[in-house]
Amino acid sequence: MNRCVRASFMGWRKAVASAAVTAVSVASIAMVFEAASEGAQTPTAPLRTTMAPTGASPADSGRPPRTPWGDPDLQGIYTSSTHTPMERPAELEGKQFFTEEEAAAYVQARQKELLQQPGDNIHYDDAVWQSERTPTGLSSLRTSLVVDPPDGRIPPLTSEAERRVKTQAEVRRRSPADSPESRLLSERCITWRHEGPPMLVAAYASIYQIVQAPGYVAILQEMVHNVRIIPLDGRENLSGRIRQYGGESRGRWEGETLVVEVTNFNDRTDFRGSANIRSEELRVLERFTRIDRDTILYQFTVDDPRTWTKPWSAEFALMSTEGPVFEYACHEGNYGLANILSAARVQQAPEAPEQKNPQRTNGR
Repeated sequence: MNRCVRASFMGWRKAVASAAVTAVSVASIAMVFEAASEGAQTPTAPLRTTMAPTGASPADSGRPPRTPWGDPDLQGIYTSSTHTPMERPAELEGKQFFTEEEAAAYVQARQKELLQQPGDNIHYDDAVWQSERTPTGLSSLRTSLVVDPPDGRIPPLTSEAERRVKTQAEVRRRSPADSPESRLLSERCITWRHEGPPMLVAAYASIYQIVQAPGYVAILQEMVHNVRIIPLDGRENLSGRIRQYGGESRGRWEGETLVVEVTNFNDRTDFRGSANIRSEELRVLERFTRIDRDTILYQFTVDDPRTWTKPWSAEFALMSTEGPVFEYACHEGNYGLANILSAARVQQAPEAPEQKNPQRTNGR
């Protein structure tokens, strides 16, 4: 899998790698939501255990910040880095929430895995590569980011989706590197599976910048450095014949919450490692709610009746962090794709006949 080069990336990661080790106790869990949270549609009040506010702010005093034109102000640089798993692990089946002691132990175990990478795994130094400026903890006391279904698991695929996955897997097995189009979109620096919508937590470079203007909200994701423009002016959707990797976003304000409906997806994007899994019927509903000065609660619901047997929802915190957002120079550093294709050509080339020593003639 290709990993792309960014300016000053490795030096910055090394500088903060040691900071991530501190996330081994309840006091280091970056953000927890109250256990009373009952679903993805109700913003939950946070219990801040690190990065305590230093001074009063409009959000602290019950007056959420506003832009100069009066919209709720979501602007800033955020990270979604978390040890909370997307789906509830089998060993936690039936357990919706951690206790604080269990949460501390879980974070410590995840950090230990990160720092004790096997010596023969030399592809990347994960403790450096996957560390962020803000120490990684848990997004909440929940045992999964998925909040609905209540079991914390993404629903099963439909039979149609299973056939799509099997077909694509067979195509890749037969032609793993015939051309650039044979590889995943992420390897080709087109789009990454976490970009969405819905936005998912990336393994690294999980940084977002939100910028607002009258009638618009823009979201920049550090990886792969695409910007999503969300109009708020009630304009009509694009024609159903126009399909895009990131769909088409239309937003509106419901009180303090930005609600975004996304449609017009194509069926080519990877989802968690499976290519072409989603269909063009995918619809995503997102909600962005500032719940304190440093935190936005991001909630989403996915509905694709041709892919999953029922809709599902998840939530996690976008937590304020320091900038800047580094350039993700994916194409410039994409040695992996070229090496994969060139190695495949070498494997496919017929073996050259063995060279024999020329016969000596004329006494030479």
